[in-house]
Amino acid sequence: MAHPFASEPESEGERDRFREGRHFGLFRRLGCQLDEGGARFAVWAPNARRVSVIGDWNDWGPDADPLEAGEAGVWWGWRPGVEKGARYKFRVEGADGRPRDKTDPFALYAQVAPETASVTWDLEYEWGDGEWMERRRSSRPLEEPLSIYEVHLGSWRRDEEGGLSTYRDLAPRLADYVREMGFSHVELLPVMEHPFYASWGYQVTGYFAPTSRYGTPQDLMFLVDTLHQAGIGVILDWVPSHFPDDPHGLSWFDGTPLFEPADPRESRQPDWGSLRFDYGRGEVRSFLLSSAAFWIDRYHLDGLRVDAVASMIYLDFSREPGEWTPNRYGGRENLEAVELLQTLNRGLHDRFPGVVVVAEESTAWSGVTAPTEAGGLEFDLKWDMGWMHDTLEYFRLDPVYRSANHDKLTFRMMYAYSERFCLALSHDEVVHGKRSLLAKMPGDRWQRAANLRLLLAYQWTLPGAKLLFMGGELGQEREWDHDRELDWGRLESETGAGIQRWVEDLNRVYRDLPPLHRRAHEPRGFRWLVVDDRDRSVFAYLRLAEPQEPVLVVLNATPVVREEYRISVPVGGAWKEVLNSDGEDYGGSGVGNLGRVETEDGELELVLPPLGAVLLIPEES
Repeated sequence: MAHPFASEPESEGERDRFREGRHFGLFRRLGCQLDEGGARFAVWAPNARRVSVIGDWNDWGPDADPLEAGEAGVWWGWRPGVEKGARYKFRVEGADGRPRDKTDPFALYAQVAPETASVTWDLEYEWGDGEWMERRRSSRPLEEPLSIYEVHLGSWRRDEEGGLSTYRDLAPRLADYVREMGFSHVELLPVMEHPFYASWGYQVTGYFAPTSRYGTPQDLMFLVDTLHQAGIGVILDWVPSHFPDDPHGLSWFDGTPLFEPADPRESRQPDWGSLRFDYGRGEVRSFLLSSAAFWIDRYHLDGLRVDAVASMIYLDFSREPGEWTPNRYGGRENLEAVELLQTLNRGLHDRFPGVVVVAEESTAWSGVTAPTEAGGLEFDLKWDMGWMHDTLEYFRLDPVYRSANHDKLTFRMMYAYSERFCLALSHDEVVHGKRSLLAKMPGDRWQRAANLRLLLAYQWTLPGAKLLFMGGELGQEREWDHDRELDWGRLESETGAGIQRWVEDLNRVYRDLPPLHRRAHEPRGFRWLVVDDRDRSVFAYLRLAEPQEPVLVVLNATPVVREEYRISVPVGGAWKEVLNSDGEDYGGSGVGNLGRVETEDGELELVLPPLGAVLLIPEES
């Protein structure tokens, strides 16, 4: 068997793409490739003195199966008799003369932690989602209702003994639940192999291996397949910003700083105690590009949420003066990371039509969702972190103080179209002492639930995609704990069941009423009707999608019922109240407009429920 870059006529071009940071398919070349008679092993370790593969078949003998040094710094060799399921590592004698036992950076599967060996595997699977995949290729996701349910698989549902459920066991339960709730997508916190469970998957050692805590690669494929057949898309949280320094992982892989920068001041990510990637090295960029493409290609994923983009694109992110080196223009921008992200997004969009790539980017970097031709990063969406902070600060306040903070809700529309945004209430907001969404709300038990329903109405009716972390729809009272499943017993309470029904109905109208999801990223899709009534903490706006009729949204952020509240509207006749967060089915008090209101002199005279939201549409003539 030939060197991995010598097996195709265009191998020279492949080597160039690998070195230059433009290769999206290294998973077809490197790692362990099984065939009928054995396995080919290939690993990038350009500064190593010697590399061998050690495993079950050779009793982990470092001299039994040496690999041959080849082009592009890749060591390779074919070993007969190696079968699926064998454990292995690479014994790398580094440039410093020290031997290190390393897991395969391209391993498809790994031992269950705390064991650290890679496992020979294949990705054979008979997919049943052909209709979904065909439809995705011609879809326009940014024009469709995008409502995302963020899930940590280890704590959504546990098994009967309280242990971790498997991908396969979770698949039908998650698919049924998400479909019933009306979400369009599931977003999985990272499922790539990670040694420390409590990192939630954000400290990745296996960039091509799903964590074996929940089962095999085929089990994860079954989960994705099941969700697709239920009409639900799957987005994966992907972490190209940093990696842990566990000795079996990527750090000092060949006795030199290979995946990380050589300068120790710049190789650390201070916030996470981990290492950052060397984005200036082409082979490292190709490694990351190939990881992103791998999950979409082999696991049929419908998108990626790219974690901690700000930590990638700023050289001085969480660093003091003297701990970073300016770029060639004297600036703080990491030009190599910018190039990586531009190449990533352009390449994924070209290769996988219909896939969505979302940035968790927390700064005012201009052009996160702009095309690369205009100097942008070309993400499809950016998490609106400013909206999240302002909104949660507002809703934490006792209503008596909200009039003085009115702008925290109105300011968002000043910049709403500077990027294409996703409004996210994520896992980060319900941990580390931040309290659950329900517990953040002020007032007594009834008022907290009403405030949460009002918050969710505000989120669902503003322009932009939606994301809600699991448990928010239950009105969970305690913070999220990765070692416990959600408090499903909340559904036995009026509060929990009511909030769940409210989220289900918000998803329904978001999907069924085109003005709520079309033109989500165009200024003409939104119009303020009441923006300055700070004394009564009332907000009113229209969502528009011609030729569809408008949707009127009115929010009352105080516990005072507002009688005879008059609003000018552009359409005469009767308006139908399609949703009211104070409905008794949701645990509310039942204050509202009896289902419809007639216009008088171009105005609606409404009853605004306490801490409530109402949605109205013109009745058909």
